Amino acid sequence: MTDLAIYDMDKTVTRRPTYTPFLIHCAMRRNPLRLVFFPLVILSMLAYVAKLIDRGTLKEINHRLLLGHRRSQAELKPLVDSFAEKTIAHNIRPGARAAIARDKAEGRMVVMATASYRFYAQEIGARMGFDHVIGTNTILGLDEEVHAKIDGQNCYGPAKMAMILDWESQSEIVRGHVRFYSDHVTDRPVFEWSDEPVAVNPHGKLEELAKEQGWRIEDWG
Repeated sequence: MTDLAIYDMDKTVTRRPTYTPFLIHCAMRRNPLRLVFFPLVILSMLAYVAKLIDRGTLKEINHRLLLGHRRSQAELKPLVDSFAEKTIAHNIRPGARAAIARDKAEGRMVVMATASYRFYAQEIGARMGFDHVIGTNTILGLDEEVHAKIDGQNCYGPAKMAMILDWESQSEIVRGHVRFYSDHVTDRPVFEWSDEPVAVNPHGKLEELAKEQGWRIEDWG
């Protein structure tokens, strides 16, 4: 049996979200003229808030606007690497570093499960010492180009739970004790599935739920 420690990334391991900053980072370094589309990014966010589009569609739109419809993996690699280094240097909660070290010392397999795109989250995860990264996948064409289109599900809410279970099955892991960390109430399915839910710097709704359910609450700075 394998004991697991599963972490959300944005605003759990990191202090701030990473998705839009990643796209801006890429646009600024590859083609700053793409920033002219930023007002359309704002409009797409407003459309999401108004429930005219879902989160997956929001991601695809913003990816296309700021990064382009297709980009080769070779072209993306230096952008992904520089963003990962920047994130590690300036956007990691001190408590996350301590928790990862503790979980590894306990012999747990340390896994990240994030709604962010896996192709850049896995580079952040590797630098943080994660054993595996589960995230939103993008379509990879036969031309080895990353497309502005989600492959499968956006790893968010109930879909994150399903993707963790799929990973568990495909990896042939026999589940032991599971500790789960997140900042957001949308991860409730994973909190309830885990043996040891930990609410990290929780927003209002999660803080209320954690207190109601008796889940541990931690401040990671």
